[in-house]
Amino acid sequence: MADPTRPLPNLVPQPDGSWTGRTVLTPTSFTTRGLFTLPPSKVIPVIVVPGIMGSNLRAATSPAKRANEVLNPGEEAWRAPNGTVQGIFTARLWKGRDPAVRQAILDANTVEVDSRGEIHLPLDARNYGTTEAEVRQRWWGEVHWDSYGMLLYGLHIGLNHTFEMDPLDNVRVICSHWKDVMDCDPAKWGVRTIEKITEAELEKHAAYYYPVYACGYNWLESCEDSAQRLCQRIEGIIDFWSNRKRSCNNVILVTHSMGGLVARAAAKRIPVKILGVIHGAMPALGAPACYRRIACGTEKWSPSNGGLDNQKAEYVAEILGEQPASTMPIMATSPGALQLLPNHLYPQPWLHISLVSRVNHKDIPRDVVHMPTGNPYDLYRDMKSWYRLVDPELADPAGKQRGDLKKVERSIKAAIDSAEKFHREVLGDYYHPNTYVFYGADPGHMSFGAVRWVARDPGAGAVFTEANLRSAAQAGYGSTGGRRVRVENRTDVHFVPARQDVAGDGTVPHQSGAGPRGKVVQMFDIRGFDHQGAFNYEANLLLTHHLIVKLVQKMP
Repeated sequence: MADPTRPLPNLVPQPDGSWTGRTVLTPTSFTTRGLFTLPPSKVIPVIVVPGIMGSNLRAATSPAKRANEVLNPGEEAWRAPNGTVQGIFTARLWKGRDPAVRQAILDANTVEVDSRGEIHLPLDARNYGTTEAEVRQRWWGEVHWDSYGMLLYGLHIGLNHTFEMDPLDNVRVICSHWKDVMDCDPAKWGVRTIEKITEAELEKHAAYYYPVYACGYNWLESCEDSAQRLCQRIEGIIDFWSNRKRSCNNVILVTHSMGGLVARAAAKRIPVKILGVIHGAMPALGAPACYRRIACGTEKWSPSNGGLDNQKAEYVAEILGEQPASTMPIMATSPGALQLLPNHLYPQPWLHISLVSRVNHKDIPRDVVHMPTGNPYDLYRDMKSWYRLVDPELADPAGKQRGDLKKVERSIKAAIDSAEKFHREVLGDYYHPNTYVFYGADPGHMSFGAVRWVARDPGAGAVFTEANLRSAAQAGYGSTGGRRVRVENRTDVHFVPARQDVAGDGTVPHQSGAGPRGKVVQMFDIRGFDHQGAFNYEANLLLTHHLIVKLVQKMP
């Protein structure tokens, strides 16, 4: 009978092509042998690219960046909370920060990616020789653990453990997690049928080693800058393995939300260094929720949420900003945030001005104004109309422009110009040739497919037209993100933003998630997951494993 074994920390590749490992001496009476697992010499790195706010940020330590006005160099600037208790404390922290402090902390020019984020490996990590030190070197600490930890660890273990020996029959069998992938009902992936993984495909898959990395980025900067960072990481990882005499020519990208835009821009630059891309919950055409949050503050309620989820939404709103006075100062001059607005390819019109009249004891709504009907970036650059995206008087509470509204407007327009350039010129409708996409189209996770400013028609002889509603003057802000408007200088109307109106994932509406249709290998319309938890949903994790195996079959 063979001696029992204990797993040792994973081997470390050396420049001469060898591997090294560390263990300790034990007494001869201790018969449990240390076990190293030797990976294949052919390597396909997998890189996870997170969504907006999924990367940890800190006050800049680089002399190339300006000093943060509030934080000391290296101090945490942004950490999404892990767990309910952290969520409550983080909500209290940000709720206590006024708009000026928020703007000063979350300044794209004074923050950088922070790799010191929390990593909570499960207890069974030791059974696979996985240590925190190892995965920190792969930048897992750059991203939010609650959103991406399950994905990172699941890929790290799943991709590198394909077959095992049955201890009773001493024959090779497929690992249980791959059986789950092979047995998954295609309906959970939003398709009727799918070409299942075969054992032969798994054999080809098992011939490669899959080190799993993360790539955080400064999500306040333009996605174009973040794409450059991702390109550098891709090339650096390939060089790392090539310089250690491993066969490594390209990587696989797994993206979430805004990370999909970053990855598309990177893939356009270096397509041959990318084997394939899997996009999850990507706002391919932008999301009206972005307009809603900048113009009105963060929503605290959804008709498709239960009580607990709406309570969580309230905490999220406290962190991100409940009022436009808190959201505008950060987002109005952050190219990355503005690049999530509905772009020139998003179905128009998506912004409406609506009045509700009482007829026969029933509320009858009617849309009077529909926007945009042309260039959406002109709508974003409009800072005069009452329905404007950005109010310059709210955009600089920290006084970075020293009270000069013209300078404030110029900085806002520069950020919007950057967003338009990224959408039209940098990104366009490009997708890597080997791209798969899954998105949410779930009526159980309602999203903003459009934004409606809704007011009750006061009657009393008032007549409302498209012209007089467009030209109305803003008289102030309401307490729930609404706006008080005076029409023709005599009729006061209070407009509030309407609730979510279409199926999606709670953030990205289905029409944006489905934007890549016809431009990628395959689309998956999936129900049951919320936007931020896209990669905590079992069906999505199984699908990601399935698609990686299919991508590997493209290797010669």
